Amino acid sequence: MTQVVERTPQPLSELSTPSVAELRVKIFADGADLAGMLEMARRPYIRGFTTNPTLMRKAGVRDYRAFAHEVLQAITDRPISFEVFADEPVEMERQAREIASWGDHLYVKIPVTDTAGTPMDGLIYRLSHSGVKVNVTAMMTLDQVRQVAAAVDGGAPSYLSVFAGRIADTGRDPLPIMSAAVHLLKDIPTAELLWASPRELLNIFHADRIGCHVITVTNDVLAKLDLVGKPLAAYSLDTVQMFARDAAAAGFTL
Repeated sequence: MTQVVERTPQPLSELSTPSVAELRVKIFADGADLAGMLEMARRPYIRGFTTNPTLMRKAGVRDYRAFAHEVLQAITDRPISFEVFADEPVEMERQAREIASWGDHLYVKIPVTDTAGTPMDGLIYRLSHSGVKVNVTAMMTLDQVRQVAAAVDGGAPSYLSVFAGRIADTGRDPLPIMSAAVHLLKDIPTAELLWASPRELLNIFHADRIGCHVITVTNDVLAKLDLVGKPLAAYSLDTVQMFARDAAAAGFTL
């Protein structure tokens, strides 16, 4: 068995000046608000889009099929992922094949397990090897990455979405896991590792430094891209000025 070496990147120096233009990782916008998706589609550095049922519900989407077709008609030049919402493999497969028929730039999100924890490797294999582009979602362990990698090897192009942000929510450092996942996919050219659920803009640079292929980011985090490379002294002054403005606006007295 090949031993996987987990690499922990060195911390970014305070003196380094990051640059969006130098990023190799592909940035996808994560959301289900049509106006927000169209706004992101106007930005050349957004290379694709992801959605999920939770985001769609939060955005007030009522008609899944109608919303998806509206998005696909408006955004035709970049990959978009839509997720099945069934929990039984036969119905998952039916939904996946219908969703896949909506466009060549569409990836179908399949959860790594059903709600009982049963792995969906067999379904993933059938779909991938019949030409369906899959985005396998909600992964958090290297065992899951290994199993899914074996299922998509030799199949259609795929994304393997590892929820690094949720790993971090448990107090674990996701970087060693993500680095090892990059290594596991190095011999599968059709499979790309997707860093999911980032919690801060710095995660984009973390993903880039370990060689992760894709990171999907919500609009609130993407809004901070304008701050990339901003001198820290200037940002410090901006912060002091913000506190002063807010204190004055509140009319505080002592």
